[in-house]
Amino acid sequence: MKRTQPLEKQRVALVIQYLGSCFHGWQWQPKRRTVQAEIEAAIIQVLETKVTLYGAGRTDAGVHAAAQVAHFDCYSPIPATRWAEILNSRLPEDILIRASALVTENWHARFSARWRRYRYTLYTDKQPNLFVKPFSWHYYHSPLNESLMNTALKPLMGKHHLAAFCRTGSQRDHCWVEIQAAHCYRQGPFIHLEIQANGFLYGMVRLLVGMLVEVGNGKRSADNFTDIWMNQRREEVKYSAPAKGLCLLRVGYQDCPFPYSVWFDNQPFFVFHQNFEPQFSVAEQPINMCHQFLEN
Repeated sequence: MKRTQPLEKQRVALVIQYLGSCFHGWQWQPKRRTVQAEIEAAIIQVLETKVTLYGAGRTDAGVHAAAQVAHFDCYSPIPATRWAEILNSRLPEDILIRASALVTENWHARFSARWRRYRYTLYTDKQPNLFVKPFSWHYYHSPLNESLMNTALKPLMGKHHLAAFCRTGSQRDHCWVEIQAAHCYRQGPFIHLEIQANGFLYGMVRLLVGMLVEVGNGKRSADNFTDIWMNQRREEVKYSAPAKGLCLLRVGYQDCPFPYSVWFDNQPFFVFHQNFEPQFSVAEQPINMCHQFLEN
């Protein structure tokens, strides 16, 4: 009888997208729907044995991800690059595996990551839009000056103690964060905040955005914004921006196992054609004429 060779352990890395609206965050929680639990369940269906999925970041309830990264270990003849296709056939519609790859046993989705980058989106038009609603904070109560908001972000660059932007319940034993990039910019009715750091505190970006809009609407100065976080006055940071406007944009590694096109920029921008006069086709002319008749 021919002896079968024992299977070698594989470490499989995944690039994951998910719509956070119907999840209680990334991390497994008892009796709650989480991204980690859904993917682990799909892997267990294939392997028929328990596995643990390790993510690069723990997004909160309602937060989206354009390129979360995770890994798991397994003993399986399945090639690592096939796991994306296999899992997508078993996962719900609000999770997608962009790609899968084989990595070395000392590569870790969380501990090998050099940085994480988030984008927060505000929609400032007074007119609501159903297609924008799940991915942005509809902030139309007062005008926002994105230049002032961007100015307030500049002193954050570098390594700082950011206890002012940490929610209670954090599992970290310190609040030191190295901010590598931070800027605020406008695209039509949308204001985007992008921030990149070696790691993030619990609730950090949403607390930061909640106070940053007060700079944008003139309720506080950029200097006051800086003074609050520099002096760790957490009691003055009162508002957390809604989770639905936040997206984990990407995670950076020194030796990334995935091609650039898979992980770098996967969250599309909304673009509205303002002051655009549509050119009606012949087939659309009767509808257009009907509108004119009703208006007259």
